[in-house]
Amino acid sequence: MLVRNQLSLAISLFTTVGLVHAAPDLQSANLYLEETTVIGQENRTKDTSSSAIVLDEAALEIFHSRDINKILLDAPGVYAAAEEGWGLRPNIGIRGTGTSRSSKVTILEDGVLVAPAPYSNPEAYYFPTTSRMVGVEVLKGSPILEYGPATIGGVLNLVSAQIPEAGFEARANVEAGSFDTYRALANVGGHGANVGWMLEAQNYQSGGFQDIDRSDQDTGFDKNDVTAKFRVHSDNIPGKVYHQLDVKYQYAEETSNMSYFGLTDSDFDEDPNRRYGLTELDEMDNSRDSYSVNYQIRLTPGFNVSALAYRNEFQRDWFKVDKINGVSGSSIMGAINSNSADAALYRSWLDGTADIADIDIKHNNRAYLSEGVQLVVNGMFELGGMHHDVRFGVRDHSDEMDRFQPVESYAQINGELVFVDSTAGSVTGSNNRIETADALAMWLIDDIQVTEALNVNVSIRNEDMEVSRRTFSDNDRVNDPARTSNDANEWLFGTSASYKLSDAWTVLGGVQQGMTPISGGSTKPDAPETSTNYEFGARWAAADTEVSMIGFYSDYANTVQYCSNAYPCDNGDTQGSLSLGESEVVGVEFRADTTAQFNRLAMPIGVAYTYTQAEVTEGVNGSTDVSGDEWAYIPANQLSATVGLVDGATGISGYLRASYVEGACVETGCNRIGDEFSRLDDQFSLDASAHYAMTDRADLYMNIDNLLDERAIVSRSPYGARANMPRSFTVGVDYKF
Repeated sequence: MLVRNQLSLAISLFTTVGLVHAAPDLQSANLYLEETTVIGQENRTKDTSSSAIVLDEAALEIFHSRDINKILLDAPGVYAAAEEGWGLRPNIGIRGTGTSRSSKVTILEDGVLVAPAPYSNPEAYYFPTTSRMVGVEVLKGSPILEYGPATIGGVLNLVSAQIPEAGFEARANVEAGSFDTYRALANVGGHGANVGWMLEAQNYQSGGFQDIDRSDQDTGFDKNDVTAKFRVHSDNIPGKVYHQLDVKYQYAEETSNMSYFGLTDSDFDEDPNRRYGLTELDEMDNSRDSYSVNYQIRLTPGFNVSALAYRNEFQRDWFKVDKINGVSGSSIMGAINSNSADAALYRSWLDGTADIADIDIKHNNRAYLSEGVQLVVNGMFELGGMHHDVRFGVRDHSDEMDRFQPVESYAQINGELVFVDSTAGSVTGSNNRIETADALAMWLIDDIQVTEALNVNVSIRNEDMEVSRRTFSDNDRVNDPARTSNDANEWLFGTSASYKLSDAWTVLGGVQQGMTPISGGSTKPDAPETSTNYEFGARWAAADTEVSMIGFYSDYANTVQYCSNAYPCDNGDTQGSLSLGESEVVGVEFRADTTAQFNRLAMPIGVAYTYTQAEVTEGVNGSTDVSGDEWAYIPANQLSATVGLVDGATGISGYLRASYVEGACVETGCNRIGDEFSRLDDQFSLDASAHYAMTDRADLYMNIDNLLDERAIVSRSPYGARANMPRSFTVGVDYKF
C-alpha cells in the first residue's frame, strides 16, 4: 500500500505551486462554493471535452417520473435493466458496462459515493429515491478519472434539493395514482447573511401491481426519506479569504413486499401480474443513515481547498424464498420452461396443488458501512498563454459488508404456508462472513483552455486497494474464521479534447483507461477489470437546437463478472467474481433537442438513441470458443423520442414519449445458444403527460405510463420472467413558494 504520511508532502508541494501561480484577477467564483455536481449547469455540456448530459429540474418535471429507468431513457449511452417495475433497485450500465445491481458504475448523490460498499461489494442494493431529486448528471470519457472507483463507463450523479441561494423557499408535491400509489414531498429552506438550511421529507408508497395466489397480501412498498442540509459561511468580500462549511444528513427506509421469484414463460403469457403463493412472505426491509461534512476555503479567486468526510450506514434484511425441497428457484424455472422430467412436479409446487415439506425462506441480512475522507486542492492559473484549472485530490476510503443470514423453514400444506422451524442456530459458510476493503485513491486533473476554440483535459488516477474476507463457522464468531485477501494497484491515464470549428460546430475525442475494483471475496490471481476506452464525435448547436453524435469503443484486457444470487456468473457461482477474458464494446450515441415555435405554441422535441455491440473476443488463456459471445443485459438498440406542445398563454402543455429497447441476452453468449429463454423481449412504451399551470408557482399534472399497456419480459433475473409495469395513471400538484 502507499504510505499515507507521504501525502502531506505531496499536498504541501501542490498547495505551494497553486499559491504561486493562482491569478488574483481571475473572475471570482459564485457566491457559494458548490460540491454537489460533477458537470453543473446544462449549458456547460457544450464546453466539455467529453460526453456529458445534464437533466435539470425542468426536464425531470415533464413526466415527474419516480423510476430512474424511465429518466435515463433520455441519456444516450446509459442502459437500465428493469427488475420489479418500480426502479427500487435499478440495474444501470454505461457504454457497455454490465448492468447487474449497477456494480460497474460510480453512483453519487451530491457528489458523494452512495453504494453500500463501493469497493468490497459494489452491488447497489440501495439506490436514492429518484422522486426527491432535482437533477441527474451523466459524465463519460477522460474526466471521469476524477471520480471512481468504477472508471470504465461513466459517472451517474443525482442532485438532491439544494439550500436556497437567498431568502425563504418551500415546496409541496402531492400525487396519487394507480395501484393505490401515493407520494407526498415537502421541503422548506432559507438563506440569511451567513447561514443557510434546508429540510425535506417524503413518503412514497404503493400497493403494487402483482397479485399473489391465494393471498390478500399486497406487492407494494412504503418508502420514507428525510434530508437535512446546513451551511455556514463567511462574508463573500472580494480580496478576502472565504470559508464555507456544509453539513448533510439523509435518512431513508423501505419496506417492500418484493420477491426474487418471477414467472415461467407460460404463466407470464397467461397473466404477467401473477405471483406465486409460496412467495407470500417475501419482504425487503432496509434503512440507511448518511452523513457528510464538507469544509471549503477560497484563499484567492483562483485557489480553493475542500475537505470532505462522509459515512454511510446501510442495513437490509430481504426475507425471501431461497430453496424448495433443496431446489433453487432458477433450477425450477429452467426445468419448467424446458419441460424436463421434473417440470410437472415443480409446476404443482408453484401452483400450490402439491404439498411441500421444506421451503427455505432466508433472512438475507446484511449490514454495510462505507466511510472516508477526501481532500481536493483546486488552482486556476495562467501558464504559457493557456488557462489551467487543476485539481489534485486524495481519498482514503474503507467499506465493509457483514453478512449473517439465518434460514426459516416452512411447509406448503393445501396451498398455505405453515411455519416449521428456524435454523438460526447454525449459520455458516457464505451466510456468515465479513468482507472489507481499504482503498487510497489519488488523482490529478488539468482542464486546459489552450485557445478560445481548443479545450484539453488531462487526467491521472491511482487506485491502491486491499480487500479481505472472513468466513465464520459459528454464530458467535469465536472460532478462527477462514480468511482470504487480495490487493491491487492501478494507474489510469486519460486525455480528451474539444475543438470549436465554428460558432455551431464542435468536434471532440479522447482516450482513457478505466477499471472496476476487485471484489471483497477475490483472491490471487484475480485482478481488477480493466479497459482502454475511446470516444470521438461532434456537437452542433444553434439557437434552440442542439445535436450530438459520439462514437465509443472499449477494449477490455480483462472482463469480470460479479457473482450474486440475483445475477449469477456464467459458471453458476453466486459469490466472488469470474473472468471472461478479453472483450470489445463498440457503440454510437445520438442526442438531439430542438424547439419549434408556432405563434404562441412551442413544440419541444427530443431524441436519444444508443447502438451498442458488446462481445467477448478471446476467452481466458486465449480460448477462442467463446469469441463473439454477446454480453448479458446490453441491448443493441435503444431509442427514446419526446414531443411536446406548450401554450404559454394558457399554461397548458402536453408531452408524449415513445421508447424502444431491443431485447438483450440474459446470459453471455445467448446469440450462440439460440435459446428463447436466454433473451428478453423487445420493449416498446408510450408515456404521456399533461400540465396546467394554475399560477406561476403551482402546477397541476397528470401522467399516463405505458399508455398502450404493452407488456414484455424485461428481465429474467432473478428466478424467472418479470414484467414491466402495466398502464398506470398519476394525478398530482406541485406548488413552490
